[in-house]
Amino acid sequence: MDFKIELVVVPVSDVDRAKEFYTRIGFREDVDFSGPGGFRVVHLTPPGSAASIIIGSGVTDAAPGSGHGVHLVVDDVVAARAALAAAGAEVGEVFHDAGGVFHHAGTADRVAGPHPARQSYGSFAAFADPDGNTFVLQEVTTRRPGRISHVVYRSVAELESALRDAALAHGEYESELGHEDADWPTWYAAHMARAAGLGG
Repeated sequence: MDFKIELVVVPVSDVDRAKEFYTRIGFREDVDFSGPGGFRVVHLTPPGSAASIIIGSGVTDAAPGSGHGVHLVVDDVVAARAALAAAGAEVGEVFHDAGGVFHHAGTADRVAGPHPARQSYGSFAAFADPDGNTFVLQEVTTRRPGRISHVVYRSVAELESALRDAALAHGEYESELGHEDADWPTWYAAHMARAAGLGG
């Protein structure tokens, strides 16, 4: 039985202001539903994420701005920080923890700059939405063994493109072999996994 994190409810005081902020920094608007009595649900998904956030009215009793600690994984924390800043987000400087494992609460043991060895999982930057809900960017370049179990393509067009690229490359591979490769599913899987950045 899989238990996949799907949604994080983020408490906000002004739904339209929060929606404008999140879409401005690149979150995709999936749903904006209004119901009786002022009930409203806005579903937003960060770029490349399988999990989403929900903001709205009547969706949580938590105080606006009390959401803290959600981590957004990025390939390059320096570039991601710059993109957020360019979009108008108030984002702190990149930092790493003195202990080198995971950052402490608040600013304790925070050291300026990325991890010296750019160790995967070791570099961070924090930003807040207009209500003060805070998020942390975490740079992950190499996953721990077993952390990724499948390839995700975000659209039919993306999957089609991957298949066409694999077919073209496979044709060249068979030409080099001089015969048809009976084990082509294994070859395709490895090629597509590499294209998705999973190695193999």
